[in-house]
Amino acid sequence: MATTKKILVATTNPGKAAELETMLDLDVDWLTLADFPGIPDVKEDGTTFTENARKKAIGYASATGLWTIADDSGLVIDMLDGAPGIESARFSGEKDTDRTLIDHKNIAKVLKLLKSVPTEKRTARFVCSLCLASPDQRLIETQGTLEGIITEKEIGQNGFGYDPIFFVPNLKKTVAQLTREEKNAISHRGNAVRKLKPLLEEILCS
Repeated sequence: MATTKKILVATTNPGKAAELETMLDLDVDWLTLADFPGIPDVKEDGTTFTENARKKAIGYASATGLWTIADDSGLVIDMLDGAPGIESARFSGEKDTDRTLIDHKNIAKVLKLLKSVPTEKRTARFVCSLCLASPDQRLIETQGTLEGIITEKEIGQNGFGYDPIFFVPNLKKTVAQLTREEKNAISHRGNAVRKLKPLLEEILCS
């Protein structure tokens, strides 16, 4: 690793890649899947966030010969037995290419399922599993969470996904009411990244 500081972030989402790079803040030549047109998709058929992150990291590290960071994340709601979980991005079953429209349909489904459920039973958490894999399948894995309550309606304009219905009690705001800096300071992804950073620094210096 000492001779190369190229690391692949296993996403085609420039926003997610930029968020990860900003939080890690390391002297690295970051690449994304957009830099490898035609690379076969790694199938996310694991049963947990950790399994899916691991499959992506190992698969793309093997395909590119680069150290690779992959994540899998989503919303876990206690009253729904952990749903939407690993199906968070596809919870409404929609395959529309408009991500914002899908987000609203996913939110609508959650709110419908929780209709009449009292506030104290609307507990939930965001979960993010990160995996850093080498081409020879050495692994570093971390996980971060953020606890909260599902609201009865959308509140706030920032963020994406389920942010408008995820209320953080100690801040008295939904995630969609937070600035990017406020969100990164407490988010499930931010917590996972902060655990990963010193481990990645060790590899870069070795």
